Amino acid sequence: MGHYVYILSCSDGTLYTGYTTDLERRVDEHNEGQGAKYTRGRRPVKLIYNEEYKTRSEAQKREYQIKQYKRKDKLALINKSKSGVEEE
Repeated sequence: MGHYVYILSCSDGTLYTGYTTDLERRVDEHNEGQGAKYTRGRRPVKLIYNEEYKTRSEAQKREYQIKQYKRKDKLALINKSKSGVEEE
């Protein structure tokens, strides 16, 4: 089972970062109003970025790290992944 850190784009243009073991299920939960309180009033949401880790601990450490990023840093991370450039 994989452990994922993900970033959602919300309908109001904000970004939400989270952790899950099932990306499809979790995005569906957010869009059904069953996800985080933050996303309930910002639906629909769209998955725009994710990373996979072997352990829950690794994924949650990375989630915390990304949550500390400023918006511009999150967007840079997303753009790097779309261009195929690996982050160092």
